[in-house]
Amino acid sequence: MLSAVPIPGNPWPHDMQITVEDCPHHLRELLWLREAHGLQPEGDDLPPRLVETPERAAIPVDDATRALWEDAWVRIWRAVAAHAAREHDPQLFDQLQGTQAGSPQREALLREIVGPDWGDEFDRDAFQDPSHLDWEQTSMTAFIASRPHDLENSPELRDLDALIPAWRAGLTKIVAIPCQGEYTRKLGPHAILITDATRADSDKYRRALNSFN
Repeated sequence: MLSAVPIPGNPWPHDMQITVEDCPHHLRELLWLREAHGLQPEGDDLPPRLVETPERAAIPVDDATRALWEDAWVRIWRAVAAHAAREHDPQLFDQLQGTQAGSPQREALLREIVGPDWGDEFDRDAFQDPSHLDWEQTSMTAFIASRPHDLENSPELRDLDALIPAWRAGLTKIVAIPCQGEYTRKLGPHAILITDATRADSDKYRRALNSFN
């Protein structure tokens, strides 16, 4: 929501713009990979397990590959999360239209827009596994079905009095992942990472927003 001028009777500050990324594709891929392949990455503040547990990967990897994946998972997760926290620059898309296919300039702009992902270091064929395709289809069907309800009952409008102080403290982006329980982590100076469960519950969401102040 954003307005050029104040609107009488509207409690939403006219100059407050909040982006909610509630379907972060590359983060979702990493969450699926961790569970479907039974990875046990070690690190602080790792996200909880998925709400909808995927089937184990139909095409397992050998122990050596799994060890490589476990070692890389946290580092890639943090890089992808950091990119998810950034606001997209619409000028990058305009610049992209003026570049030639296959040119270094186009590749650099695509990289800036898309950000890092698992395929930068490992084969993306892992995401063609039937487990991932089934999990993604099921979760996306549920996500699409929830959209009308979410738009009518926006958590941001519901907890606006907690959102405004967080925005004044610098919050501009909220990234939500489909994981269990209450989980909140600050992603740089302008974003937070939370679970869908946190955002859905007013008390939990308020705690998350208050943590940004």
